[in-house]
Amino acid sequence: MASLSELAREHTALDEEEIRHIRRLVRSWGLLADLSFSDLLLFVPTADDNGSFVVLGHVRPSTGQTMYRADPVGQTFRSSERPLVRQSYHHGQIQQGELSLRLTFDELVKVESVPVKGPSGIVAVMTSEAHIDPDRLYSELERTYAHTYQRFAHMVRNAEFPFKIQEEGRFRAPRVGDGTVVLDQDLKVDFASPNAVSAFHRLGVHRNLFGLSFPSLSIGDDEVKKAAKEHRPMIVELEHSRETTVVMHFLPLLVDGELTGGLLVLRDISDLRRRDRLLLSKEATIREIHHRVKNNLQTISSLLRLQSRRVDSPEAKSALDESVRRIASIALVHETLSQDTGEDYDTGDDVVLVELVKPLVRMVEESVVLPGRPIRIQVSGDAGVVPSEVAMPLSVVITELLQNTADHAFGGKRDEPGQVSVQLDRDREVLYLSVEDDGQGLPAGFDLADTGLGLTIVQAFVRDELGGTIEMSERNGPEHPVGTRVALTVPLSGRRRSDRI
Repeated sequence: MASLSELAREHTALDEEEIRHIRRLVRSWGLLADLSFSDLLLFVPTADDNGSFVVLGHVRPSTGQTMYRADPVGQTFRSSERPLVRQSYHHGQIQQGELSLRLTFDELVKVESVPVKGPSGIVAVMTSEAHIDPDRLYSELERTYAHTYQRFAHMVRNAEFPFKIQEEGRFRAPRVGDGTVVLDQDLKVDFASPNAVSAFHRLGVHRNLFGLSFPSLSIGDDEVKKAAKEHRPMIVELEHSRETTVVMHFLPLLVDGELTGGLLVLRDISDLRRRDRLLLSKEATIREIHHRVKNNLQTISSLLRLQSRRVDSPEAKSALDESVRRIASIALVHETLSQDTGEDYDTGDDVVLVELVKPLVRMVEESVVLPGRPIRIQVSGDAGVVPSEVAMPLSVVITELLQNTADHAFGGKRDEPGQVSVQLDRDREVLYLSVEDDGQGLPAGFDLADTGLGLTIVQAFVRDELGGTIEMSERNGPEHPVGTRVALTVPLSGRRRSDRI
């Protein structure tokens, strides 16, 4: 299904400002559907100017039965099929009536059409559609909700709703089932739903709310008074204790630009905040574990270095030194995972690969670059964020490849530094990494299957641990007459955070 903006551009003549206006309405009209106990549909004239209307939006109420089992968005109706919509659009007035709709069967439906006024006039029509039940007696709550909906409907007609200033992204759009309070123009409580009374009890307010001035409750009173004075919506998070957190939405009710009251919608998010605290505690614990593992690995490296100093055999000393480098590369990953960078990804489980590769390169340069064989290692590209189970073996692989390049690519003394390039790239769920040098190339008869310990470790990690591939070849062409290129391909699919525990 296409988005509202895509449907509007394809089927209507609305400009971008008008599209933004109806998008704001659709983002916040779930509350209106609940207040009216009705399905809400948004009709906009089609661009061909033949009197037809296309449905760009639909929302079902959470307080009553929906009229539509199927989604009507995208359907086109002739004006004769929707006479109230036509009248509201052309005359700019709210229209009420009954309509026989072919839903599951021919059914008489109560319809109210509200012209939606935008920046340059009427841009759409919003209809509320509900079953007709003439024998039903409505409760005070239902009568209050229906009356509040009418106030919002007049605001829609007068371009006073939706509000241009909206706090988005922090919390979901409010629904009346969370708890609703209606305030009069003096910000006194005119009505409070049972769920709202319960929410105030959890906030420590046990008084009878009816008739009380809301500022006297000393709960978000400053924010509400300021928002009411400025005729704008407001969201405030209220905490009574670590165990109780309530989000309060305030919506001003206006008539011709004058404040006539307000609507408060409250939602208890105590469980959500409790889970947030548990997640923060878990992340802190994970980072502390990584920090301690890093310290333990550094201790092991120190012990190996002490042992290396006491060994006389050059082969044993070399083996111990290589082990120290491998352990150091793993410790570097744990150090990265132990740091809280404040990014949006989960730093307890994920790593920005380029931020890991750069210190690995520095570590290798400090250990292998000698006065007789200067080497410059450059890192280019970006592979984004990778999970820790990829970063761990990959850090060892990169260290081994750079060590192998330093040991074998540049023979003898050189006046010019050897050039080594580490390139990172990514294509959705596939990671590409290459290490290239301008050294003396591969030896005659080179076989990747018959190599030393370093490249054997690389192959084992790439193929067995990471499920990837490795290719080793000489660089060809006029730009690269000599040198070696090692190319790795590592699949990342199946390693998403949601799949890991």
